[in-house]
Amino acid sequence: MKKVAFLVDFDNVATDVIEQALQMCFKDYEAVHIRRAYCNAEQAQNHQGFLKRLGLRAIVNLAIGKNSTDIAMAVDAMDLAVSEKPDVIVLVSSDSDFAPLVLRLREKGAWLRGFGQHGKTGEGVIQIYDQFNELAHDSGKSSSPKREPARKAAARRPAAKKAAPVKAQAPQAKPTPTPAPTPAPVPLPLPAAKPVAAPAPKAAAAPVAKPAPAPAPVDANVAAAREINAILALLPKLADGQWHDLGAAAKALKEAGLLPKTAPSTKLFRKHPKAFQLQPEKTPNQVRFGHG
Repeated sequence: MKKVAFLVDFDNVATDVIEQALQMCFKDYEAVHIRRAYCNAEQAQNHQGFLKRLGLRAIVNLAIGKNSTDIAMAVDAMDLAVSEKPDVIVLVSSDSDFAPLVLRLREKGAWLRGFGQHGKTGEGVIQIYDQFNELAHDSGKSSSPKREPARKAAARRPAAKKAAPVKAQAPQAKPTPTPAPTPAPVPLPLPAAKPVAAPAPKAAAAPVAKPAPAPAPVDANVAAAREINAILALLPKLADGQWHDLGAAAKALKEAGLLPKTAPSTKLFRKHPKAFQLQPEKTPNQVRFGHG
């Protein structure tokens, strides 16, 4: 069974399109393991019934600014590609701004499938995916047959299946507003908590308590993924896979406390050679995320 990640740009497509896309993924892959919807607090509150019914985890972005939710989705997608390594990554969005993200995720070894809303998706968006489906809003079925890029799929990737018509769900009544849920952080495994030994009784004859066992060490891959995620969250532009000024990146890391002020600018990036690349080799002044 393929491991599938289903990521939704919630303010870009209608809810019935999202539901059709999820049903098609269940039909084609049998299971959808990771399901996340990237939205603001108001959307999470107004559509919490819909999100619960589809099992979508709301990733709430409280930042105010253009494309802030898109950036959060891109950073989370790159983190999942490194830490969870899904076989199939599904992006539900008609936004052409995700083109660099799709190319980088494919370089990480994932099969990229896209779903877009009919009438909002351009040909340039469709061609960058391994497989793409356009779905009609409120029609309950695909407005046109699924269109795939001319490039042949690798043998290890899943074969595309014909999309079956899906009945549109009746619109649900708007739920009574409730307080917005607490923003969910980017999920990463946490280290085991340190056990605390109970204080020994004050009586002089009481035996000395045995020392508690040492906590289990944090898995090196988990720690590395956490640090890479922190760097990308602070420097989201690195997710585009292009070369960026190393000095500016190091300055931001030092100001945020992720890099000691006296440490060389290359220290954090050299710790993760599989995630970051520096040039030139001897005296680097540029950095990018991932290898070409």
